[in-house]
Amino acid sequence: MWRLTRSAASNLRRSRCFSTAIPGPCIVHKRGADILHDPWFNKDTGFPLTERDRLGLRGLLPPRVISFEQQHARFMESYKSLEKNTQGQPDGIVSLAKWRILNRLHDRNETLYYRVLIDHIEDFAPIIYTPTVGLVCQNYSGLFRRPRGMYFSAKDKGEMMSMIYNWPSTQVDMIVLTDGSRILGLGDLGVQGIGIPIGKLDMYVAAAGINPQRILPVMLDVGTNNQKLLEDPLYLGVRQPRLEGEEYLEIVDEFMEAVHARWPKAVVQFEDFQMKWAFETLQRYRKKCCMFNDDIQGTAGVALAGLLGTVRAQGRPLSDFVNQKIIVVGAGSAGLGVLNMALQAVSRMSGSSANPQFFLLDKDGLITKGRKNIDPAAARLVKTSAEIEGLGLTDGASVLEVVKKVKPHVLLGLSGVGGIFNEEVLKAMQQSDSKKPAIFAMSNPTNNAECTAIDAFKHAGGNIVFASGSPFDHVDLGNGKVGHVNQANNMYLFPGIGLGALLSGARFISDGMLQAASERLASYMTDEEIQKGILFPSIKSIRHITAEVGVAVVQTAISEDLAEGHGEVGAKELTHMSKEEIVEYVTNNMWFPIYSPLVHEK
Repeated sequence: MWRLTRSAASNLRRSRCFSTAIPGPCIVHKRGADILHDPWFNKDTGFPLTERDRLGLRGLLPPRVISFEQQHARFMESYKSLEKNTQGQPDGIVSLAKWRILNRLHDRNETLYYRVLIDHIEDFAPIIYTPTVGLVCQNYSGLFRRPRGMYFSAKDKGEMMSMIYNWPSTQVDMIVLTDGSRILGLGDLGVQGIGIPIGKLDMYVAAAGINPQRILPVMLDVGTNNQKLLEDPLYLGVRQPRLEGEEYLEIVDEFMEAVHARWPKAVVQFEDFQMKWAFETLQRYRKKCCMFNDDIQGTAGVALAGLLGTVRAQGRPLSDFVNQKIIVVGAGSAGLGVLNMALQAVSRMSGSSANPQFFLLDKDGLITKGRKNIDPAAARLVKTSAEIEGLGLTDGASVLEVVKKVKPHVLLGLSGVGGIFNEEVLKAMQQSDSKKPAIFAMSNPTNNAECTAIDAFKHAGGNIVFASGSPFDHVDLGNGKVGHVNQANNMYLFPGIGLGALLSGARFISDGMLQAASERLASYMTDEEIQKGILFPSIKSIRHITAEVGVAVVQTAISEDLAEGHGEVGAKELTHMSKEEIVEYVTNNMWFPIYSPLVHEK
């Protein structure tokens, strides 16, 4: 797999997405206080005097002009003061306090907000994204201050085609959509799930350089089955049970038709839909428009990258992936997505007749083809009763039983059940057929992780490879050794998938494009890093890895004849681009937050 060279990486750092050059002027149709109240254009005390004169701002601001860098430093001082003042308070209170101070900046000054986010992504990603976003969603009705994004409800049937034109931006490139039915591992949070699309799109801006004026978070409110929310006087959503069947699909269809009519080239990411609708909507729309489901395909891609990295960490060639024994605990959309992509990888390596040693468990234990009422999406991914009998297992066997009998190379959790990898299960992993077994506790938020990093290294041994969905600190193993914690989070893939799909103008997002993204992520780490158990890069390099993933997606879209071009770059121009030109094309189209000179036009 081709990757950015050092010189190309240097060009990336010098490109517009990291530039400090003054951008071209921006035309605005507002003046005076209206400018100050618009977070897209507001510069707070950063408006130069000449701009204050032409925009009718003189006298509406304190006289001193504060530079962008000074504003940045002042905000960080406030943030660090907050950290100091909240020491010793419960984690949830501290996290929400940090979210509030960032949210207030977001409401007031988007340019400064995104610059702070990019410059301190390692500190702020856990606040605007996993794990704090789960806490925000649980409390969203009480936290709500001003609207962000759009809400399409069950009450809006027949009106969505006109409603979509209420969004003020004439061009939208990226949409993240949820129905709130399965928010992280928290379940049905109804309209409060809007926090997920907002957080995901903040990551799109920070990691992929999507212009924040061209993003749209969407809540599809079809009701909720969460009785606690229905009885909550502060709940802001539709107070009715969730729509089901054709009534539900008619709402989603109408929304997708409205979006496609106004913004036919927008990329739509489905997020946190319950399993039955996650698979149904993916199959329903994936060949009709440029969309993907992050829980199924993004999670699968990140997990596959980790699985391929594990093979490297074990000192084996990637082709040995076909021999890996993998146990997946959790048969929801994410778990099935992981096994499906892993099966595709094995098939590419050894042909369609391959019979990989994959084992899938749900709340009722090990799943076999003999189980009654098995989900069709799971049927082709599980073993027959005869295949598992040779291992001394039966349908419904527990996690502990399966680990003891299979002795897997990888134990991967996407169950949403905190602590399911208990001490006994982790100790059983010491008998793995691999000298360097992997434990992936990928459920979010942190309380839903199958095990903690400390417990994994304590009970399974210091020679494991460990990854989690939420952030954990590295573990001190003594004698100067460190147990590295990998955050196997979708943030390493979905921004690059969306960026590559957008810039290629792909008609739809193919399996090949998703596999290219995953393999690019898997090959990103050096052999030296892999041998230390480091499977994923530091989040500090998120813009760089996103650019590389985006390039891989663009290249695959071109090779599969799916690319139709973006903006002034057509399909023909894309086809004739060299690898280096594709790198330049991708990096030069990554937005970076710098104050633009504002020019008023009536």
